[in-house]
Amino acid sequence: MRSGQDRGRARPGGPGVRGRVLDAATAVVLAWLAAYATLDPPGPVLAGPAWVAWLAGAAVGLPLAVRRRWPLPVLGFVAVSAATATALGAVGTGVIWVTYLPVAVALYSAAAATGPVAAVAVLAGVLAGPAATIPWLYHRFGIDPADAPGSEAPLWWQVELGMVAVAVTAAWAVGRVVRWRRTVQADRAGQFARDAVSAERLRIARELHDIVGHSMSLIAVKATVANHIADERPTETRAALLTIEQTSRAALTEIRRLLGVLRSDTDPVTDPAADLSPSPGTADLPDLAERLRSAGLRVELCVEGADRLPQAVDLTVFRIVQESLTNVVRHAGAGRCQVTVRAGDGGVRIEVLDDGRAPRPSASVRLPAGQGLIGMRERVAMYGGILTVGPRPEGGFRVVAEIPYAAVGSSHATAGDPYAGVEEPA
Repeated sequence: MRSGQDRGRARPGGPGVRGRVLDAATAVVLAWLAAYATLDPPGPVLAGPAWVAWLAGAAVGLPLAVRRRWPLPVLGFVAVSAATATALGAVGTGVIWVTYLPVAVALYSAAAATGPVAAVAVLAGVLAGPAATIPWLYHRFGIDPADAPGSEAPLWWQVELGMVAVAVTAAWAVGRVVRWRRTVQADRAGQFARDAVSAERLRIARELHDIVGHSMSLIAVKATVANHIADERPTETRAALLTIEQTSRAALTEIRRLLGVLRSDTDPVTDPAADLSPSPGTADLPDLAERLRSAGLRVELCVEGADRLPQAVDLTVFRIVQESLTNVVRHAGAGRCQVTVRAGDGGVRIEVLDDGRAPRPSASVRLPAGQGLIGMRERVAMYGGILTVGPRPEGGFRVVAEIPYAAVGSSHATAGDPYAGVEEPA
């Protein structure tokens, strides 16, 4: 069941209930004002029957009830009706601008709904009506200011035409400003949407880098091992090939999942073939460590309190550990690596230590500018955390990430610097 607020909102293709009620009320009020001004004007009174005034008022006012749905047809009908009523004398002399108030409202809607060329054209067409009929009215009926010295409004056609022109032009200008603001808001919303798509594609690119970089490094190591021991130790060769098979299958599964986000014709809700397997997390760290142990690296894994991490943080922890271990395999030449993940008190700390080759700390040490470090930095900075990387005094390399996942979105000021939020140890 829809709430009252939802029922009052505008629907695609037309105004909402509130808009229709407001338009109908405005149409009735302006129609009554036009008829009343004709029957009781400051200048000469309408010589014909009263129903003519009411008919003219209805013709210029009531069509406004549908002005939002058909702005140009309503404007055309109302403008012609007002010009005809003026030419026939069915207007209030001295307050002819009252008859043109519905025209101004209709012109506002048309100016807000059309482009610049059409808007200028309709303004010129609307102004042409009173410019031709108001002088004609004064000339035909011989209206002279001297005939009504006590009139409540000046009986000069120049004054009346000027007031009508000001009211109509002001309404047109307001309509153009409203259209400009709507265009700016639509462009801004479109830019926000494009920025969101770009950010998502960057995230997917980082995910693909993590998956491909880790998997291919492990596959390369295992393939090298298998090639060297194929003849002497066939059992270990089969184990290496099995690891290659499992790693490649897992990588392909994750790549298909990420690339599926870019496919507009794939919806997990409607496409039963879409891969619905969960994203990796801390629960997958033992399997990750086991694959690396089979590559000859001793991995000591300690995970505490990570069973209740939010899904996004859980994935971030896995990716940081995965990238750190990939760098160990690829660059460090380490024989032993220690991974510690501790979560609690609204934060999680990841520490990866290895005993591989690393330069001794000095003032000239510079951090590597690889995509892996940038990816880890962006993941940690997204949660307002701190990433510390660098060589250990006793040898090897150290990666420490502290993520306060209770403070999501608290820090985005570092997005412009690829090493902001990355600290070098003293």
